[in-house]
Amino acid sequence: MSDPLPTLVGGSIAIDNVKTPADEATNLLGGSASYASLAASYYTNPVHLAGVIGNDYPPEHLAMLERHGVTLDGVERSEGASFTWSGEYHRNMNDRTTHNVAVNVLENWEVNLPDAIAVSPVVVLANMAPKNQLEMLDQCPEDGRFVLADTMDLWIGIAREELEKVLGRVDLFVINETEAREYAGTSNLVEAGELLRSKGPSYVIIKLGEFGAILFGPPGVNHGMFRCGAYPLREVADPTGAGDTFLGAMAGHLASLGSTDYQFGQIRDAVVQGTVMASFTCEAFSTRRIEDLSREEIRERLQIFRDISSW
Repeated sequence: MSDPLPTLVGGSIAIDNVKTPADEATNLLGGSASYASLAASYYTNPVHLAGVIGNDYPPEHLAMLERHGVTLDGVERSEGASFTWSGEYHRNMNDRTTHNVAVNVLENWEVNLPDAIAVSPVVVLANMAPKNQLEMLDQCPEDGRFVLADTMDLWIGIAREELEKVLGRVDLFVINETEAREYAGTSNLVEAGELLRSKGPSYVIIKLGEFGAILFGPPGVNHGMFRCGAYPLREVADPTGAGDTFLGAMAGHLASLGSTDYQFGQIRDAVVQGTVMASFTCEAFSTRRIEDLSREEIRERLQIFRDISSW
């Protein structure tokens, strides 16, 4: 078996304040790249994190990431305040209200990658401004790399032209169902997935929240599609970061294969790995549940998911 590939994860590193119907917590580890890099670290090493933090960023969050083998050479330290998000989930955890977003150090951030991590074969563009995603891509050699990217509805509305450029330069694009419908201008997710694939990526994944995800790939292989359910949870403590965990676990699994020449079946398996890892994230605030997972816990949940999904 080939050695795992180095993986680079770029995106937001945040401080989160979260309230749910049952509890609330402040000063939490947040940000798309934080979740994604931690999830990837369960599958491959090294995992390089790229982003920017302020002078108020809790050092214990960074120490936890380093304990998992996430390198911080690509994390820029700024004298300003860190990116902070405060939000509240309602009784239906699909409904969320954002109370405050303090962009702070992200507002004028420009990606500047150390050469040693820019050459990572697996590149993850976690949610950040498409401008920053393009800056990151410009600094990563194209030969032999595989790029996964995520986005959000904000960028569809205010940075669509740059988002289109990102789509044309990535191999796997992840988007949620609301965003996919908005981008494609249709309520039909099959049409939306096919439209997104026509923009450049070989693979597109539309996330369906508690209902799983749909993978769209080259036609002729598995009918060009794979439908994956979500792992059923009896209780959801905090769904923040589940999508980012999904992205990071997929990237980590693919990197663990030791090559970037992926076939449909390997992408499909990555979707399942991401789905299971995301379920752990929902069981506690922030990254608390996925900070101390054992490989056995992951294997057991994968087996249960396989058992309840096959027929």
